[in-house]
Amino acid sequence: MAKLKPNLDHPTLPLVKEAFPDTSFRATEFRGQTTLIVPPDDLHKVMQFLRDDPRCDYNFLSDVTAVDYLGYPSRMPGRFGVVFNIVSHKHNLRLFVKVFLDPTIDTKGIEPDPALEIDSVTDIWPGAEWREREVYDMFGIRFRNHPDLRRILMWKDFPAHPLRKDYPLRGRGERETYNIVGRDKS
Repeated sequence: MAKLKPNLDHPTLPLVKEAFPDTSFRATEFRGQTTLIVPPDDLHKVMQFLRDDPRCDYNFLSDVTAVDYLGYPSRMPGRFGVVFNIVSHKHNLRLFVKVFLDPTIDTKGIEPDPALEIDSVTDIWPGAEWREREVYDMFGIRFRNHPDLRRILMWKDFPAHPLRKDYPLRGRGERETYNIVGRDKS
């Protein structure tokens, strides 16, 4: 990965680079929003630093989501991007932290892929628990050390992850086997 671009003026970027001199980061800016791209193995320690260092003090995890870049027009470092939206109320700053993951096996989302796993941040921000569960449920990305990683939107035995772009638009037969309850029987 490339080094941080010096023309990005977000005040947190030099602090992260100073704290982790041996880690290769990338950063982007779009419409005034800065995204720090972190290697997956370094995610937890970078997030811990962003919360604990008083110069950063990102005390609020606003959101955790994921993006499937399958078929994206430009080349991305991985098929999936897990995005953490964090806020520092003290410094009035917002930063997006992104981790790219690339599947190693084609399981169509039915079997867990060991390459689609990153560290959980629930020990840093307890509010990440449900958000990480949603990413797991919809994309199949697993979070190591999550206290209760199970489906949150789909039923327990649902055979895939519906927000992946390779999931068929009409489903995999779930609706054909669904028992319809009419008004007269409800």
